[in-house]
Amino acid sequence: MTVASTPALEADRQYLIALIQDEAVFHGDFTLSSGKKATYYVDMRKLTLDHRAAPSIGRIMLDLISEVDGIVAVGGLTLGADPIANAVMHESARTHTPLDAFVVRKEPKDHGRGRQVEGADVAGKRVVVLEDTSTTGQSALKAVEALRREGAEPVAVAVIVDRRTGAQAAVEAEGLQWLAAIDLDDLALEPQ
Repeated sequence: MTVASTPALEADRQYLIALIQDEAVFHGDFTLSSGKKATYYVDMRKLTLDHRAAPSIGRIMLDLISEVDGIVAVGGLTLGADPIANAVMHESARTHTPLDAFVVRKEPKDHGRGRQVEGADVAGKRVVVLEDTSTTGQSALKAVEALRREGAEPVAVAVIVDRRTGAQAAVEAEGLQWLAAIDLDDLALEPQ
């Protein structure tokens, strides 16, 4: 279980946990992006795009990645990572080490500059990949692959909610640090 570094940040985390439990956990029969079946679904996009949760998400995720040395930017595969990266970027602007944000397209653009990574220049820079929640880690690893092609050095994957379904092992197998702000125990949910 992760605990935030200060009482104020832990209060933010507890507030976010309550919001997730009340508004982002849906029970029923679901098929996850991995193809696996689940009896509940954690829909973090409902909250990453919500004015009540976004500031807390920014503060919590910034705190979570604060021990990762030398990072200059955060982001991940569009669409899930975009609001998280923006929240972290905005919160970091209040610190002595502001971070930029980037977006990784699922495929390179077929027009203009043909870019797959938009936003911050990541070439030669240490970055953290963000995700709302992860089942297999494949979305994060797709972002890592694109970032490496751009010359970036992805060093960690940070998720808001760890579903404990294998994503951590997949990410660590690629030599990346795994960080999670909230896990299933926090949400009183069983692994599936």
